[in-house]
Amino acid sequence: MDYDFTVLPQFLPYFLPAAWMTLQVTALGILLGLALGLATAFLRISDKAVLNLPARGYIYVIRGTPLLLQLLFLYYGLRGTLGLSALTSAMLALGVHNGAYIGEIFRGAIGSIAPGQMEAARSLGMTYPRAMLRIILPQAFKRAVPALGNQFIIALKDSSLASAITINELLLKSQQLASSNFRMMEMLTIAALFYLIYTGVFTWLFSRVERRLSLSEGTT
Repeated sequence: MDYDFTVLPQFLPYFLPAAWMTLQVTALGILLGLALGLATAFLRISDKAVLNLPARGYIYVIRGTPLLLQLLFLYYGLRGTLGLSALTSAMLALGVHNGAYIGEIFRGAIGSIAPGQMEAARSLGMTYPRAMLRIILPQAFKRAVPALGNQFIIALKDSSLASAITINELLLKSQQLASSNFRMMEMLTIAALFYLIYTGVFTWLFSRVERRLSLSEGTT
């Protein structure tokens, strides 16, 4: 069957709910990943083995297994025991997956801050948590922004795997429409266009944030 560009505008509106679902799954997965990642980073930098080792194990397991396997494991494993919906399962899987990578991003950013800054804060009477919150984390976050932006883009594209558990995002919508109109390449093209628009917009936004943070750091 010949590729027909003229059908793209005709089917574009059908993708809008799926495009919104893709954003939802990505945003929820990233928000959970940020929380898990920050907690994991604090556990990783701890000198206590009882805290450090579980964090190491979590990162090893998540980074050592495919996201699709984790998604199916959570969906089929937790749906029966906890009655989780497909959307909740997808959000949890993406959050747990992103958390392992974001944890290492935060750990590296925190480790890049000169140890003398913590020592100086403690000598001024700050407690460790207060010094971490007021002195270390703001600087670490600035340094982590480029890597966090990359992880967000990766999470956006990884959200397509949620189609495996019937989440009606862009990839599944393209397959559903193609099964009825027999225009697989055209439907995949529309999905690809949405992903390209999303990645372009978010790459621009993160570059703006990175530039603004760099300017503010230079004026301090």
